[in-house]
Amino acid sequence: MAKVGVLLLNLGGPERIQDVGPFLYNLFSDPEIIRLPNPALQKPLAWLISTLRAGKSQEAYRSIGGGSPLRRITEQQARELQSELRTRGIEATSYVAMRYWHPFTESAVADIKADGVEEVVVLPLYPHFSISTSGSSFRELQRLRQADSGFSRLPIRCIRSYYDDPGYVGAMAGLVAREIQACPEPSKAHVFFSAHGVPKSYVEEAGDPYQKEIEACAQLIMERLSRDLGFANPFTLAYQSRVGPVEWLRPYTDDALQDLGAAGIKDLVVVPISFVSEHIETLEEIDIEYREIATEAGIINFRRVPALDTTPAFINGLADLVQQAMAGPEVNLDQAAELPSKVKLYPQDKWAWGWNNSSEVWNGRLAMVGFSAFLLELLSGKGPLHSLGLL
Repeated sequence: MAKVGVLLLNLGGPERIQDVGPFLYNLFSDPEIIRLPNPALQKPLAWLISTLRAGKSQEAYRSIGGGSPLRRITEQQARELQSELRTRGIEATSYVAMRYWHPFTESAVADIKADGVEEVVVLPLYPHFSISTSGSSFRELQRLRQADSGFSRLPIRCIRSYYDDPGYVGAMAGLVAREIQACPEPSKAHVFFSAHGVPKSYVEEAGDPYQKEIEACAQLIMERLSRDLGFANPFTLAYQSRVGPVEWLRPYTDDALQDLGAAGIKDLVVVPISFVSEHIETLEEIDIEYREIATEAGIINFRRVPALDTTPAFINGLADLVQQAMAGPEVNLDQAAELPSKVKLYPQDKWAWGWNNSSEVWNGRLAMVGFSAFLLELLSGKGPLHSLGLL
């Protein structure tokens, strides 16, 4: 039997307060996060934004214990998945590849080669495909594969997304059902899905399927809950974690919470739908910031559904996905990273992932605003970056 390497892709997160600045620098150095018309500006702008945001981000991480638990949880997921696959007779070894912090993708690839793995299954821990998450991680693997003849010879099968997979949907529905049933009147509890947002231009101009996959996933979870619990709860889908002046997918989570409070909702079951592990967006943003907004809006019972982490149903579902990928038609890296054929391409000399000409112009202007604002901050101690939430 072939030695199989299962490569888990995730974002990564700073494990200590002193890691926050370098982590942010790595994040904003990625052109899938901010794409500039002049690549030479990428790293200076990343330094600027990470420097300005570090203090605020460090406060957030201090509020959850001083660092992100994401690496610990992801490595535990990898161990649990490896164990489950081996009980099924598959000689599998799991590896963790973080995009912006340790262990980096290069390290995972080196371990795969050193262990003599004969084929690789790439499994993103992003259930819903987006240019800036799965897409960026797949393209990082493409870059490493092109530069490494040994790695390039390894057969690779990719799981692009699994938002509609019965195992994943069932695992999510199980956790949501538990919180609904803990409410005073379970049938009347309002289910609130909060997904990580992306800029609206990703969807409308670049053809990112993220929004459609999130919406379909929420609907599937609600259908599963209706089947399992016997009643249909009202639900809302909103998007969190936006930064900067550009428009992101709406409705925004904070606005939606205020609207629900104004509508008289008292029992709210909050579902972090795009997160499979506890990290800063669940532990600080939802549990602290959004809970406070909800309470001020009049919502009395704020129940947050835990992230999947190592829930047995989730681990079993991941194992099913790996087996299906090994048995089914091959999906290579190029196919996994590809955007839909219906993407609207604007006339330009060269296609750049996720952006048209007007977007490139806007990002160039944003870069200039950033540098100008930084100088203004140095001279006056205040400036436009405060209004953008960068300080």
